[in-house]
Amino acid sequence: MTVLSFKNVSKSFGEGATRQDVLKNITLDVEEGEFLVLLGFSGTGKTTLINLMAGLEMPTSGAVTFKGQPITGPGPERGVIFQNYSLMPWLTVNGNVRLAVDTMFPNLSKAEKAEKVAHYVNMVGLPHAAQRRPAELSGGMRQRVNVARALAMNPEVLLLDEPLSALDALTRANLADEIEHIWEADKKTCVLITNDVDEAIILADRIIPLNPDGTLGDAFAVDIPRPRDRVEMNHHDGFKKLRAQVTNYLMDIGIEAKTEGTRTLPNVTPIHGTAEDIPAAVAKAQDGMIDRNFLDFSQLHKVYPTPKGPLTVVEDFNLKLNRGEFISLIGHSGCGKSTVLTMAAGLNDISKGAIRLDGRHVEGADPERAVVFQSPNLFPWLTAKENVAIGVDKVYPRASQAERQEVVEYYLERVGLGDAMDRPAVSMSNGMKQRVGIARAFALSPKLLLLDEPFGMLDSLTRWELQEVLMEVWSRTKVTAVCVTHDVDEAILLADRVVMMTNGPQATIGKIVDVNLPRPRTRKALLEHPDYYTYRQEVLDFLEEYEHGAKPAPKPKPIAAE
Repeated sequence: MTVLSFKNVSKSFGEGATRQDVLKNITLDVEEGEFLVLLGFSGTGKTTLINLMAGLEMPTSGAVTFKGQPITGPGPERGVIFQNYSLMPWLTVNGNVRLAVDTMFPNLSKAEKAEKVAHYVNMVGLPHAAQRRPAELSGGMRQRVNVARALAMNPEVLLLDEPLSALDALTRANLADEIEHIWEADKKTCVLITNDVDEAIILADRIIPLNPDGTLGDAFAVDIPRPRDRVEMNHHDGFKKLRAQVTNYLMDIGIEAKTEGTRTLPNVTPIHGTAEDIPAAVAKAQDGMIDRNFLDFSQLHKVYPTPKGPLTVVEDFNLKLNRGEFISLIGHSGCGKSTVLTMAAGLNDISKGAIRLDGRHVEGADPERAVVFQSPNLFPWLTAKENVAIGVDKVYPRASQAERQEVVEYYLERVGLGDAMDRPAVSMSNGMKQRVGIARAFALSPKLLLLDEPFGMLDSLTRWELQEVLMEVWSRTKVTAVCVTHDVDEAILLADRVVMMTNGPQATIGKIVDVNLPRPRTRKALLEHPDYYTYRQEVLDFLEEYEHGAKPAPKPKPIAAE
């Protein structure tokens, strides 16, 4: 039986010259008991589509119906869970869920209502927190309350608008599993919006991408038997095949990074080297530098004073990188990844041990060590070009203004901003801002590139796009790089070695995986490589072990790059 139906639906906002067509000619049937996932890039109209299902928006043309009747507004038969938590801050967990029970079941006795509230709070695993208020809950717990409240409305259809996107990776996976268990128990019709391909495959009966032009893409049936275990999926041929098909489809329709360009760098000299032409510019800038053990972390410690005494966050971190090597640093939240990175950047004092770059001790910040943070930290009133030029003007003191401008424009073109160089940062999307941050880092012609979760604030599909951009630019410069990430696929895609850290405090290196995959790398090529999932499993096994409270192995001896 068809529960929700779209017939030639289009949705536009604004009039005349300001009119924006968001959805075009959508025809879609959602069957009773189906778990449908809508997958797409930011700005493809996913939220508008689910708002039409919820009755929060009306179509510009076409018809949206529920069981054959036109949807004219919100209704209790369609429960909605949004990305942001909309809880009453003065009410407890029980109190927030009670609001829904009171609305739907006004004639029940007090005891019967309390029983229903307890049922839904238990369903999302929060009986221990039933008397806490939202301010006392983590983000994942608040979203569980949202789920419980929506379920308490006893809807026929559950509409989920990116409910997991604001959560860390581990909490996100756990809550996705809870949603699947709830769906399995009640077999409610579910429509989920997400930008995470793995999440879509774990949960869906059917996946439909949205194209950037606001039309529906090709549907993918998910025939993998349930229950679908995330770790086991790494060995499942059907999962791997579908993952590659969906990923490649999305990349084909959405990734249009304009990394081709015609500019070349002028023959100018950075303050810490010499330069000629790309791709030899950075190589020339590094003339005379050492090759082996170019970056050396030796017995590195970080200790913070606390009222209860010294707290050792990082302990005995030993690692050596050759020049031109790319390292990914991965581990659970709080393991000291960013602490190591900020010490390498000279932004955080070293408590014990040393970091040497090109044979010299790291002391204080220096443009020879460029950092790309999770948030790009641009001056909002300056254009992309002006933001990049700030560093370039300092690094190339002997270059003419015209030559500096060529450096700026070259890297902005490489990251796909050739047509947006003169746009002010305030008018840019998060993805565009991060492109400027990447261009700014490379334009410094640094000896060392440090990336601290550079794509962590972006949706997963925009991350793919910028990972491709980063790889393209890095392949030309071969700058020595360290990237902090929590994303297993990102770590393997980028790195020559994946360095895994144990849980903090007293975090240290737990394991290192050498990634012997061919370069240049693309996500498409890696998904088809026979060794890719073996590397992925090694990293997943380590993270799984430490998720369950493993203790650090004996401290490793200093590890030199081969």
